[in-house]
Amino acid sequence: MRDTFVAGSVDPALADGAEPRRSPADRPDFQTVAAARYARRDVLRGSLALAVASLFAPAALRSAIAADAARPAAQSARLGFEPVPVSAADTLVVPKGHRTQVLLPWGEPITGSHPEFTPQNSGSEQAMQMGMHHDGMHFFPIEGEDPHQGSSDDGLLVTNHEYMEPRLLHAAARGREVSAFDVLLREDGSRDPDQVLKEMNAHGVSVVHIKRGDDGDWASIRCRRNRRLTPETPVTIGGPLAGDPRMRTPYSPDGTRARGTLNNCSHGVTPWNTYLACEENWWLYFHHEGDDAPASLARYNVGRFNIWRWHLAAANAGEEAHRYLRFDATPRGDDAASDYRNEAHTFGYVVEFDPFDPDSVPVKRTHLGRFSHEGVIFAPEREGRPVVLYSGDDSPFEYIYKFVSSRPYDAATADGSLLDEGTLYAARFDEDGSGKWLALVPGENGLKAENGFATVADILLNSRGAADIAGATPMDRPEWGAVDPGTGAVYFTLTNNKRRSAEQVDAVNPRKHNHFGQIVRWHEADDDHAATTFSWELFVLAGDEDDSRDLAGEPLTADSRFAMPDGLYFDADRRLWIQTDIADADQNQGPYAPMGNNAMLCADPDTGEIRRFLTGPVGQEITGCVSTPDQTTLFINVQHPGATTSPEDFAAGRSSSRWPDYGDGPPRSATVAITRADGGKIGS
Repeated sequence: MRDTFVAGSVDPALADGAEPRRSPADRPDFQTVAAARYARRDVLRGSLALAVASLFAPAALRSAIAADAARPAAQSARLGFEPVPVSAADTLVVPKGHRTQVLLPWGEPITGSHPEFTPQNSGSEQAMQMGMHHDGMHFFPIEGEDPHQGSSDDGLLVTNHEYMEPRLLHAAARGREVSAFDVLLREDGSRDPDQVLKEMNAHGVSVVHIKRGDDGDWASIRCRRNRRLTPETPVTIGGPLAGDPRMRTPYSPDGTRARGTLNNCSHGVTPWNTYLACEENWWLYFHHEGDDAPASLARYNVGRFNIWRWHLAAANAGEEAHRYLRFDATPRGDDAASDYRNEAHTFGYVVEFDPFDPDSVPVKRTHLGRFSHEGVIFAPEREGRPVVLYSGDDSPFEYIYKFVSSRPYDAATADGSLLDEGTLYAARFDEDGSGKWLALVPGENGLKAENGFATVADILLNSRGAADIAGATPMDRPEWGAVDPGTGAVYFTLTNNKRRSAEQVDAVNPRKHNHFGQIVRWHEADDDHAATTFSWELFVLAGDEDDSRDLAGEPLTADSRFAMPDGLYFDADRRLWIQTDIADADQNQGPYAPMGNNAMLCADPDTGEIRRFLTGPVGQEITGCVSTPDQTTLFINVQHPGATTSPEDFAAGRSSSRWPDYGDGPPRSATVAITRADGGKIGS
């Protein structure tokens, strides 16, 4: 989700927002394939439509473009609102006739002793409050009059907290010239344990009971079900990696348990109504010295850049040192029982828990793969058929994955164990619009003992390395996905990839130095989500009017232009909601100036028409999207408002945003409930 690595203190090699590119495994060269029938050209202004239509798009899309290149986009009956213009103002803007309500901002008390928010809150108090930097979320209705739909006025709102900003979190940072990613070190180079504890407790997940009153406003309810999951919450290891020797730690000598979840980006919801929190840039939290890290760490860049340096608090923590030492993955003892060399192996997964049971122990579902999970999208469940889900690895040149369960779905008995047995696949997108799912199992697609993949556990611990060898297509940062409830088509955002060179351009990633991103969609063969082949097309190439194309091959307009698509969500009426995440350093700068602040748009998947629905305040990204069953409330999150504040302005007490309080306090991430004055469906 987050184009995180943009602050001045960050390794320049990571400044474009991702991990460095590894040496790729041998695979077919798309340039060689394409050159056999078309002279390769750069995808530049003026030639983009021809290049995409003639070389990359499937036959149906090529024919549509060729038939009438000047044809205006069809008007959608599905989109019933007037588009809002781009904005650089420090406010939230929605179409006329809609209203917004801010709820559950960072620091709002939700559980325990309910300590009131103040920048001076302690680490333990933060564990009882809403975390920071809200991201993926879901509304779980509490049953109402219609047991098939559930209540649209009463439910549990479950929210991920991706990361935190130390300078806003700690009152000690006031008056200092610090950037969004500068940590506060003591003079001796160590860290304050309570500051680190507060940072840890700002991560994780929040579960909050909310209810809509007679006046239409939503409010949080003090409820036993309210809870916080943090990096210290006990969890269970599920799937093939449970009990693996490489999962053993001093906390769990048998490798079946672990502590916590962090950097939770997007999410998933199972057919049996549990929540899945997805661990994205978990590798940034671990220290590792030396160049002898195993592939299960090195392929994920563990130790190359430890941005938060939590392990440095151990020196001042006394008997609580283990809380912080576990983020040092350097082998320092005789074996895994005497140090934390394996701690990083317990992160990078999808974490399942029951939001209705506050005593439920979260489970890391390891068979879904280990990588920078953006989110999890389920195909529609079908009785007697496997459970199928999709997940993207949010880093440049990484992959899209699919999991197919071994056992069939049975609504009466289905539970999380269905996710512990099955096959993990990685996607290959071919230049002719076809695609194949490559099984990541021992003995197939080049995976064998000689290259380190003798067992399923080997593959899951290093899913990226397995996909390298299998020949999956390196993508432009695959982020959120969504499945069209009407057609079953799968959509994924490819948010950007400024490092893609002309030599690395391929069919599904058709632009070098990709600033703007694109959205790809595909249909599984025979409309069977468990199939191993598919056909794909580009739904939209994001960008300005000179460097973009919609489904009809037309440039985006002032009402529809956008960059860096990120969040995706289909509502029940098949409106596709698209959210943007232009990085802090890029917002309203250079090629991104025409885009304004980050925004949310809405698309008709049939006509391809796109309209801008919402613009956010300064410095934020719009993320998280879910509606009530009746679609009269749409919840979205505003993450890290004011992140564009310079160190100098921060030291002087100035901020690029004061949203949502507009007072003397810090800007705060928060959820926003969007409703219509007439009580109608949002977007209609």
